[in-house]
Amino acid sequence: MLRKNLLVGRRLSWSALLPPACSLLAFAIIIQSAVTQAQEVPGSNTASPDPAAKQPPAPAPAENPLISRIAFGSCSTQDDPQPILRTVLEWEPDLFIYLGDNIYGDTRDMQLLEAKYQKLGRKKEFQALRASVPVIATWDDHDFGENDAGKDFPFRKESKEIFLRFWNEPTESPRRNHEGIYTSYRFSDPSSGKTLQIILLDTRWFRDPPLKSPFGSWKNDYLPDTDPAKTLLGETQWAWLKERLQEPADLRIIGSSIQFGHEHNGWESWTNFPRELMKMVKLIEETKANGVVFISGDVHWGELSILKTPNCYPLYDLTASGLNRDWENVEPNGNRFGDACMDFHFGMLEINWSGNPSVQFRIHDMTGRARVRKTVRLSELRFPQ
Repeated sequence: MLRKNLLVGRRLSWSALLPPACSLLAFAIIIQSAVTQAQEVPGSNTASPDPAAKQPPAPAPAENPLISRIAFGSCSTQDDPQPILRTVLEWEPDLFIYLGDNIYGDTRDMQLLEAKYQKLGRKKEFQALRASVPVIATWDDHDFGENDAGKDFPFRKESKEIFLRFWNEPTESPRRNHEGIYTSYRFSDPSSGKTLQIILLDTRWFRDPPLKSPFGSWKNDYLPDTDPAKTLLGETQWAWLKERLQEPADLRIIGSSIQFGHEHNGWESWTNFPRELMKMVKLIEETKANGVVFISGDVHWGELSILKTPNCYPLYDLTASGLNRDWENVEPNGNRFGDACMDFHFGMLEINWSGNPSVQFRIHDMTGRARVRKTVRLSELRFPQ
């Protein structure tokens, strides 16, 4: 059981002017010849583990009891309080997913990176969450090691070990036997025959450098790159993902540290690699994977995006990115449903497995109020038979 396995050793056991994403590839091809590619090659200490921070490893989860309430979030600096986590607990989730920027490491000193994880681990709010709710995680750039870093980050192997140690990854976990930290979990109820699949992607380890605008700006200056040799997930992770999508499931939650379903706005996201974005859509179509929804982080605001393409059901992407980090401006997004949330917040997926099953997408602020809410029947997330 996940509640037991993940908690061994703890107190409990258990842009508006740009075209939509489906035409982004064509748009990118038009502008590609007008730009030049800037590559950044991001030296330092290796970390020694803190014995007091170690906890007994737990077995890797295989088939776990079916769950209905999944909370998630991203972007939380270890230097500031995190009272939002107490609001999370008020909603009694069955699982919490950290989607990256779980700390702001931003260093090549691996001892410093580990110390920043330990600072998070000492926070009372974090300890209360971890003691009460099973927690799983992936990373984004700031906890990977450097801002906007990808496969060229020279300390990714050391960073991975620190990540796995802090998040209590079991010694026999498949994550320890392949490059990167992608992984998946399954939850089922034999009596009802319902199955939930959670897939956590690694958008850092294999990612090629994004294409920068020649005109420059402070940060959101990336352009869609149509270079067919470039990848976001890497060949091995793509092959693994195809296998996972071929497994039976009624609902599949794909956790991506960067946004998937929004319109291109120049920040880091899948839209900077339009071939990879459409590869994902095509893979869902090819495998006839019903029930796929995305959750994402990174941008310091919360929103629900709906990506519509010709041959696939609508792909929902619920972004929750501001556990204790915010941003002064929200970018235009023609795929957005409702309003964006600029305050500290977390995301929630609540699944009703009975009758005609549904999933409700929500963004909650510090007070617990739902700032975004939409319910979708799982029957709406299916290919015609």
